[in-house]
Amino acid sequence: MSKINKVVLAYSGGLDTSIILKWLEDTYGCEVVTFTADIGQGEEVEPARAKAQAMGVKEIYIEDLREDFARDYVFPMFRANAIYEGEYLLGTSIARPLIAKRLVEIANETGADAISHGATGKGNDQVRFELGAYALKPDVKVIAPWREWDLSSRETLMAYAEEHNIPVDFKKGKKSPYSMDANSLHISYEGGILEDPWAEPEDSMWRWTVSPEQAPDKPTYVELSYEKGDIVAIDGKSVTPARVMEQLNKLGGDNGVGRDDIVENRYVGMKSRGCYETPAGTIMLKAHRAIESLTLDREVAHLKDDLMPRYAELVYNGYWWSPEREMLQEMIDSSQATVNGKVRVKLYKGNVTVAGRMSDTDSLFDERIATFEDDEGAYNQKDAEGFIKLNALRLRIAARKKR
Repeated sequence: MSKINKVVLAYSGGLDTSIILKWLEDTYGCEVVTFTADIGQGEEVEPARAKAQAMGVKEIYIEDLREDFARDYVFPMFRANAIYEGEYLLGTSIARPLIAKRLVEIANETGADAISHGATGKGNDQVRFELGAYALKPDVKVIAPWREWDLSSRETLMAYAEEHNIPVDFKKGKKSPYSMDANSLHISYEGGILEDPWAEPEDSMWRWTVSPEQAPDKPTYVELSYEKGDIVAIDGKSVTPARVMEQLNKLGGDNGVGRDDIVENRYVGMKSRGCYETPAGTIMLKAHRAIESLTLDREVAHLKDDLMPRYAELVYNGYWWSPEREMLQEMIDSSQATVNGKVRVKLYKGNVTVAGRMSDTDSLFDERIATFEDDEGAYNQKDAEGFIKLNALRLRIAARKKR
């Protein structure tokens, strides 16, 4: 084992990472730097500072990265309309590249020899953290305690914490039976009864959304203004990317929008069932496709749809910092130059419906050509005959040959 003098730990202040902090000190005899990011998880992050101080940590990083997260990660991903396996809006996946980037930057700033995370050996996050770190700092040392120690259950973790006087909150009140991850794009739930794919989630599990049955009987209308594929205003008022997420999560959640129950294929090979609340993302995806339908050339739109599954896989599998994702991003972003205008959506009992779209500058919709009324010669319907016959030629030849 090479000598490790200092490690930067992605630290939440919860049971797992508090134990990891002590375990790193005992196992590697090293100094630990803690890094706690606020990416919109909706919980106070400052208590992590007090816990780290109580454990003797000298270098503590607490950072508000909500704007960076929305602007530099969530918004670029939604320009691509990215969905993994047709359902998952990638809420956990897209947060990991930002955390990996800051871990590496803090390691450089503090002269640390290694970084560490609390992801288990069963999950995707270990891959995302580490692929990101290696892409940004090729020779970085990564310590993943879940792949090294023998603390394999919550009971053993609690015993370790008690033995070493680690200040954690596991004795206070009733703990949620679910493993949860939250940021400004989503909150996820795994474990507990969700490990049975037949079991319906308890309604008390959901935190951000009311049930569609309990949502208001009157729809809510929201107007979203777009510039180059990004939302820049809500109901006519300018908003930053982080505020977009905050406002749409509230509006969507109040109307029961954004619940998903998914069995996905993990990168490590197993199937995993999870439930997700993604109110803002659900609205953003619907609205973005609506403004693109008006402003994108048909073949460009179809090419984007061809590329989207590949882009989504790259994000899901931890390749945000790869050259292929960056190449795809350049192509996607270049397509968004004309994606300008407004979309009006209706939120009602779990549904998002497009109620209108317009673009004063970039609409490709021509009412003279599309009308069912008299088009005054704007479109010659006879032109369709030759087009159809040319496209049918191979089919007619094959039919004559009885193939």
